[in-house]
Amino acid sequence: MKRSRLGSLDVTSIGLGSAPLGGLFTPVSDADAEATIERAWSLGVRFYDTAPLYGFGLAERRLGSFLRQKPRDSYVISTKVGRLLRAPDGTAAEDDHYKGAPRERPVFDFSHDGVMRSVEESLIRLGLDRVDVLLVHDPDDHYDDAVAGAFRALQRLRADGTIKAIGAGMNQSEMLVRFAEAVPVDCFLLAGRYTLLDQGALDALFPVCRDRGIGILLGGIYNSGILANPHVGAKFNYQDADPVLIARARELDELCRKHGTELRAAAFQFCMAHPVVTVAVMGARNAAEVADNIAMSEMAVPPAFWQELRARKLIEARAPLPGGA
Repeated sequence: MKRSRLGSLDVTSIGLGSAPLGGLFTPVSDADAEATIERAWSLGVRFYDTAPLYGFGLAERRLGSFLRQKPRDSYVISTKVGRLLRAPDGTAAEDDHYKGAPRERPVFDFSHDGVMRSVEESLIRLGLDRVDVLLVHDPDDHYDDAVAGAFRALQRLRADGTIKAIGAGMNQSEMLVRFAEAVPVDCFLLAGRYTLLDQGALDALFPVCRDRGIGILLGGIYNSGILANPHVGAKFNYQDADPVLIARARELDELCRKHGTELRAAAFQFCMAHPVVTVAVMGARNAAEVADNIAMSEMAVPPAFWQELRARKLIEARAPLPGGA
């Protein structure tokens, strides 16, 4: 598998995202979770992303159970800070996205001490002695706390060699630009904001990342599923997709079929054509989905498809395309 540099880290260009392994939308059994991670490993994936939020600790536990069996220097793992998992007491935010998850619920805490506790608790759930990448997770309403508290803790951990890279993971690009200008970060995990349906990151985020050498870990390439199967009831940004978006996705799907390729392949390869994108973080809930993700990265997408995509103005004119189409 192709490899890239993420700061001082050597990473595979495809990573496994573990939100589905935490039961996102649908429960996942322990056996299916293990088989999913095993298939990713067997296909060469060596970058793994997780977070306390994903299944309220379940994804971290499942990922750690597998990775503990592997040489620690043979893979790179990222997790996130900004949420502590606590027993429900009426103050924790409700979240019904995760099925079959433990009873603990996430409580926002972007303070320095809260982040240090979060890291310790993640290591316990993972059963590992360290993680490689730490990301401030969804600080949308907590910018000041993130800069003064969370990022101060992350910089300390990076400076003493405990971790190798720091950044933030969000579903928006605007605040990531502010972080890039305020904090010396190594990477951002951007979810769902650079896809065939949304190229908002082109305006400000990607240029500042290019200029500052910040790598992009790109999640949500299928926009929560609509670009994998654009049907009525499909998800976009974790919610039921608007009919207008479903219509656009179907138009893209028809264009792919016209050129003898798959929408998933076009969605994947479009994202990876941008030079700031370092890793495609692809979620999967079973082994077959992992294999399909890898296959889509390799499937032939004819140059004529990219040319027609641009000619029909279905994407931003500034967006780079595979092969310079």
